[in-house]
Amino acid sequence: MEAFKTGAMNVFTDIAWGQWISAGFLLVLGSILGSLAARSVARVMSTRSSRHHTVMFRRLVFYVIFILFGVAALREAGFSLDVVLGAAGILTVAIGFASQTSASNMISGLFLLVEKPFEIGNVIEVGTTVGEVVGIDMLSVKLRTRDNLYVRIPNEMLIKTPVVNRSRFPIRRIDLMVGIAYAEDVQKVETLLLALAEKDPACLEEPKAFVLVTAFGPSSVDLQFSFWVPKDKVLEGKSGMLVAIKKTLDRQGIEIPFPHTSIYAGSHSEPFRVQLMGPEKAIEKERLDVLKDN
Repeated sequence: MEAFKTGAMNVFTDIAWGQWISAGFLLVLGSILGSLAARSVARVMSTRSSRHHTVMFRRLVFYVIFILFGVAALREAGFSLDVVLGAAGILTVAIGFASQTSASNMISGLFLLVEKPFEIGNVIEVGTTVGEVVGIDMLSVKLRTRDNLYVRIPNEMLIKTPVVNRSRFPIRRIDLMVGIAYAEDVQKVETLLLALAEKDPACLEEPKAFVLVTAFGPSSVDLQFSFWVPKDKVLEGKSGMLVAIKKTLDRQGIEIPFPHTSIYAGSHSEPFRVQLMGPEKAIEKERLDVLKDN
């Protein structure tokens, strides 16, 4: 027992506490200085660059300063840098084989940072997911959907899947499909729609709005009404224009048809009348048909 206590005391006293305390102090100092430097860089770049570049350089500055102080802390603790670098290389190879998916996401993240198909604050569409980019990391991209859900998408998926950036350009075109009855005047409806675009404050004067006849549908003449709005007024412009179209067509007495079926016996036959009869009329008609047959 005495020998064990003596050995433990020797081990405790042999530890170079001064070196370890200095190493710990360097790590803490590196973390503090890295955070301060990163915040200063972000403050300066916030008015001169995009949020995407600001976040990227902020992280880069922090990690560079922290790694430098970490290397200094290892040297202060008595570690040989050659041994540390060799061990780090072997560990990196082992981790690379064990986590190929993570490595693929990291490489894909580098391509995304260089190519910049989108930035923080952009609204993108990936598959069926639409949301605002709130974070771009080495492994994944974070989105906030319109119903305030948090979605994490791996970088590898963004490289392999088509990505639609809905806010890359300052203006967007809205295409509305409007169906009118075959008896209505198409040119009159076109004039009414273009007048709505001129009156709506959300619509841009340039590029100009236009109306196209796209098809003769089963129950309507199908029109495409297209106009341009700023990218931050897409939902407002679409909803407001739909309401205005409905009110205008109702006020002008223009029919917006619903699907229906017409009975037609051929080009050489006269149209025949279809009439719904109550029970009494049905019985009377049946009696007359019997008398006629007799």
